[in-house]
Amino acid sequence: MTRWTWRGMPRSKAGARRREAPPARDALALDGAVLGSAALLSALGLVMIYSATAPLSMGRALPPHFVRHLVALVAAAAVLLVALRVPLEAWRRAALPLWVASTLLLLVCPLLGVEANGARRWLAVPGLPFRLQPAELAKFSTVLAVAAVHAQLSERAVRRGRGMVLSAALFAPPALLLVLQPDFGNAVVLCALVGLVLFAAGTPLRRLLLPALAAGGAAAAYVAARPYALARLRGFLDPWETARAEGFQLVQSFVAFGRGGTTGVGLGDGRQKLFYLPEAHTDFILSVVAEELGLVGVLVVLGAFAAFAVAGTRIALRAREPFPLLLAFGMTTLVAVPAAVNAGVVTGVLPTTGLTLPFLSFGGNSLLVCALAVGILLRIGADGASPRSRWARVATRLRGRR
Repeated sequence: MTRWTWRGMPRSKAGARRREAPPARDALALDGAVLGSAALLSALGLVMIYSATAPLSMGRALPPHFVRHLVALVAAAAVLLVALRVPLEAWRRAALPLWVASTLLLLVCPLLGVEANGARRWLAVPGLPFRLQPAELAKFSTVLAVAAVHAQLSERAVRRGRGMVLSAALFAPPALLLVLQPDFGNAVVLCALVGLVLFAAGTPLRRLLLPALAAGGAAAAYVAARPYALARLRGFLDPWETARAEGFQLVQSFVAFGRGGTTGVGLGDGRQKLFYLPEAHTDFILSVVAEELGLVGVLVVLGAFAAFAVAGTRIALRAREPFPLLLAFGMTTLVAVPAAVNAGVVTGVLPTTGLTLPFLSFGGNSLLVCALAVGILLRIGADGASPRSRWARVATRLRGRR
């Protein structure tokens, strides 16, 4: 028998099978946009990591960072293929266990984590070619858990704010543990990700305003209480005045953008990566792109991220069920939000946060989580959706908000 949900729509496997699938070419186009943009960014990232680290590895056939990133890229491709074959129902059931596991890993970090630059954000795991950064898994699992919880709520419960209470319970523990590492940048990004999923779920903006103000107040209090955070803020507000101290990294990024001009100085010929630009292969890889490939290279990178965001959003809007819609939107923002923040940092629009650029920056943790997000998006897109689906009303509402 067909069961009826709170939306007055049939929910049964037989009913799902009877739904009309979209034309195959539409699904392939969406999948191609997501996969193509991710592949382009990953390939460019591999080239730029080689360019950024080769001068620091004289006498070696291949830079160690390049080799490690290549291994992580192969592992990411395997993760993507596995995620593509995992049913969405399995992700829904695993949401809370994954959230618990990632939160426990964050809890362990301040105790057993490897200290670097005054923070304990990494765990050394025997057998892995890289250190485990639980923050990346925590962002993924929290978005997954919030999507799974909201998919079970009625529209009336969402509008009354019940979803916000449950989301706060899922967001608060990992966010507080991230702040303790300290990893303020990822805590802010996690807050933005949860807020965007709440928005996509239909939470009224007026109900999001108070939590947003509270988060802003907490961020201001954190910066005021932490000397290193205040120093970063000073470097952001007046980088040229503090060019020999807090503003050094941002000023060197400006120099890289200025030297690159329209077409760049040439691949491999950049100077800022030669001990001038700290963390050139991680946080500021876009500055290396700007210097060596110029404005053209930067626009290619930003255009690829924009294509990814548009394709992911279209997949979400065509989803048949609540969970795929919210999950697809969450996976899209999981890549797009850090990319926007990183681009804002290297161009001086946002204070330095220490966030990597998805797909391009050196780092296996970010690459694996991004591959997981791509695999899930491809799975949702392959499932297809009918314009007459039960979530057509939500899709229409989202289109109206844009």
